[in-house]
Amino acid sequence: MTATISTPILDPNYLRDAIRTVPDWPAPGVQFRDITPLLQDAKTLRVLIDTFVHRYMGQKIDRVAGLDARGFILGAIIAYELNVGFIPIRKKGKLPFKTVQEEYELEYGSATVEIHTDACKPGERILLIDDLIATGGTMMAGMKLLQRLGATVVEGAVIVDLPELGGSKLLRDAGLPLFTVCEFGGH
Repeated sequence: MTATISTPILDPNYLRDAIRTVPDWPAPGVQFRDITPLLQDAKTLRVLIDTFVHRYMGQKIDRVAGLDARGFILGAIIAYELNVGFIPIRKKGKLPFKTVQEEYELEYGSATVEIHTDACKPGERILLIDDLIATGGTMMAGMKLLQRLGATVVEGAVIVDLPELGGSKLLRDAGLPLFTVCEFGGH
């Protein structure tokens, strides 16, 4: 008799199913995709990190850059696993050393992110990480900052893509290859 063993990594919806949808937050009509349940469970967190690490193992990556704030969680772990350094891209006013800044538009206004001027060297190959892509503004700003410092952003990687908001198309049209773990329709 042969036993069938089901492993979570083989189920394409395993990680997607761990993401909670919170209706009408932060505004009426918005379907917020909350990754905290995915992070809270040891098994789904491990599968998520392994998904990213296996994708980038063996590739020439000098550092991982994470976007404030959930990109820090993922980026630091992935950098550790890939044995490379980590670069935080922070909201304005949070970094203590000399910085360069990039302003971008959000669904509900504008914001600014910054990076230390010595965060990377010209020619370095950087993996850019965040939790999700909505309008694409945050990741685009992060990419521009890294490029201004002379780095090459090899790929943008996220857990969730919300393609209806146009961010992933905007980023791809700007020349950024993307890796997304799952997609959700609607806001």
